[in-house]
Amino acid sequence: MVVKEKTKVQVELPTPHSYQDEFIHSVKKRIIIRAGRRGGKTVGAAIKAVIAFLEGKRVLYAAPTSEQVGKFWFEVKAALRELIRLGVFKCNESENFIEKMGTEQRIKAKTAWNADTLRGDFADLLILDEYQLMDENTWGEVGAPMLLDNNGDAVFIYTPPSLRSSGVSKARDPRHAAKLFKKALDDDRWLAIHFTSHDNPHISKDALHEMMEDMSKKSYRQEILAEDEEAEDSWLVWGSFNERICKIPKFSIPDNWLIHTGHDFGSANPAAIFIAQDPGTGNFYVYKEYIPGSGYSTAQHVEVFKEIVEGYNVISRTGGSPQEDEIRQGYGAHGWPISMSKIKNVKPQIDRVIGLMELNKIFVFDDCLNLLEEIYNCLWKRDKDGLITNDIENEARYHLSACMRYKFSDFVPETVGSGRPRSRSRRY
Repeated sequence: MVVKEKTKVQVELPTPHSYQDEFIHSVKKRIIIRAGRRGGKTVGAAIKAVIAFLEGKRVLYAAPTSEQVGKFWFEVKAALRELIRLGVFKCNESENFIEKMGTEQRIKAKTAWNADTLRGDFADLLILDEYQLMDENTWGEVGAPMLLDNNGDAVFIYTPPSLRSSGVSKARDPRHAAKLFKKALDDDRWLAIHFTSHDNPHISKDALHEMMEDMSKKSYRQEILAEDEEAEDSWLVWGSFNERICKIPKFSIPDNWLIHTGHDFGSANPAAIFIAQDPGTGNFYVYKEYIPGSGYSTAQHVEVFKEIVEGYNVISRTGGSPQEDEIRQGYGAHGWPISMSKIKNVKPQIDRVIGLMELNKIFVFDDCLNLLEEIYNCLWKRDKDGLITNDIENEARYHLSACMRYKFSDFVPETVGSGRPRSRSRRY
């Protein structure tokens, strides 16, 4: 008698980041994921799908675009490639499914916009990706009944809809996914999980910057931070920044313009911004940002600063808290004297900057992506009742924002440029 020796095959799955791991291994019957672009939601869904399939389950993945389906299908095939090669499973490329012959064990990916395009199947695990673009009847009319026979599980994945996606959406209510997420937060049967593009450690900072280069502030909050529209503009610290007017293409700074610099200290996250002031209008232009990371000495920082401003007249350098006078002295010893801001407290500093922004006096070059990212992202902290407080959420993250408030708080909005009177509401 000939005995066939069993072959052990290891299925290779990507290593999930912490947010992916939470929903991949969750045992909740219903899961909804709100995540930023390239945050890893589709890869996480593929890992969850493969695990369920290997447990003998029938998995159906649906997304409204072939591009999204293609990403999921690529990850699934890569994980199961060796088992397909050995004939354990059969792969149908034209219909995008992998199955174990003679059983109901199957994993399938298909495009689906609405209830009609999802009909004709059943599943133990149903995954609806880019759910915000689907007609809301997709789940109620077809998706939920699909799971009845086996008491199956459902996963909903979405990114808050923006103007970029509104033209292709089939949803009658563009906020139906957001409403489901909000409902899930108060239901113990559900896992509602939110993560941003920044939470994916496998995506590079350069790639994120490339994504956001042409984004508006609102699109950034929706597509990168994955914030639903209930995140009001009033929550933004720098909500007065008018990106339509004040985010501008780079140009050569005239050599007769005045240069100011703002600095934030720290060995791990030093930062600086370089500001050119038009002597004719009094307008300010942030034309260069400096955020090198750790491992550099004061002398090395100063060397770079001098290269950046070569040929220009630097008339002021401001930065640091009142407790950081020793650091300021260190910079002065290397030929880069830095003054302390005329205003010592954070909130009045911010109010000065907001005043300048409301007058559209602060312009930012569109290649200062780190600063723009902070402007789009910096929020007031809210209390347990959702009311805005006097503090910044995660203030220690915003090093370039600190540079901005240190420097611009030296200028009085009412007396800069046109000197027009202002009428505005207090923001904290």
